[in-house]
Amino acid sequence: MADARIVANRFLELAREQGRSLTPMQVLKLVYIAHGWMLGLNGRPLIAQPVEAWQYGPVVRDVYNGVRSFGRGPVLAPMWAPQGQLDYYENDMVRQVFNIYGNMDGIALSNITHMPQTPWAQTYRPGAFGTVINNDLIAAHYQRLSRERNGTAA
Repeated sequence: MADARIVANRFLELAREQGRSLTPMQVLKLVYIAHGWMLGLNGRPLIAQPVEAWQYGPVVRDVYNGVRSFGRGPVLAPMWAPQGQLDYYENDMVRQVFNIYGNMDGIALSNITHMPQTPWAQTYRPGAFGTVINNDLIAAHYQRLSRERNGTAA
């Protein structure tokens, strides 16, 4: 399990390697989606921090604080993160998520995380701020997505 800012910086690095950039919204959503797939497929969290249900979707507060100064523009530099690195499986998950979702804009990624029956939709309550989305709920959602993609029954 890694600090979410390390994961976010890895996404920024992968984009940079392709001569691209990511917006804050893309970074936030990619970190969440990678965490979800890690929970759903491998049964362990990718990130150490909790995911919170904010008005505009699932957010890891430390990542938000690291990218918010870029507004709607590209994130031009890695964010401060504690020392550490991703293990083989964490890095592989981040790379796979980037390959599948990395070309989607922030709105498309946001739409994915806001669909009915998503962990965010089941947790968020208007007016509430910072409610934690339970990792078990996230894991169950991504396990269901995996079964649906593989054509197996629930």
